[in-house]
Amino acid sequence: MTNPYGFPDYVIERVLAKRGRLQVFDRFEPKRTALLVIDMQNFYVGEIESVVGIIPNINRLACALRDKGGVVIWVGMTAGAEGKSHWRLYHDHFFTPEKGANHRDQLSPEHDGHAFHKDLDIREGDPIVWKDRFSPFIAGASNIEDMLQPRGVDSLIIAGTATNMCCESAARDAMMLDYKAVMVSDANGARYPEDHLAGLTSFYQSFGDVRTTDEVINDLLR
Repeated sequence: MTNPYGFPDYVIERVLAKRGRLQVFDRFEPKRTALLVIDMQNFYVGEIESVVGIIPNINRLACALRDKGGVVIWVGMTAGAEGKSHWRLYHDHFFTPEKGANHRDQLSPEHDGHAFHKDLDIREGDPIVWKDRFSPFIAGASNIEDMLQPRGVDSLIIAGTATNMCCESAARDAMMLDYKAVMVSDANGARYPEDHLAGLTSFYQSFGDVRTTDEVINDLLR
């Protein structure tokens, strides 16, 4: 494997020493695989070039997996409704009052910030899951397991934003619930390249694989 992800040399060396190979998984069975697209909502995407720029790759992954019989699940954040927070601890302690209210309100169903970006290829029949924590796998945060278990899904492809926040949180939790997980390096995005690399690097060392869009389509889902 080449290293198109920008990992430091010590990370590659550590992974090789730990497991003797650079990738954990050789193949995902497409019909038992779900693409989870995390938080690609107007509030988060905005005009951030590094996030808007991953939309074509997300759509490519979605199309490829649907064609092979897998499921595409669009996962979004609902932080509040009608001026009431769904996550008081976060809004009360991790923001100024003004910024906490903005996060809560813009990610409420009655606001445009809550909607998924218009350029995403969301198809009729694609499940949509709403969560109220960084990870949809936190108990009580969403109904994600109700979407996955009846379909026999055991493998997850993680895309969306932000790489080092909700995407990494979801991918880590998925692995700890015994899902095979891969984060897609050029279909995850963060505001800053350092944050993006930090999220991928942390996940790769102990939680799952990192691959490019082309590698997922041509190799993992072959």
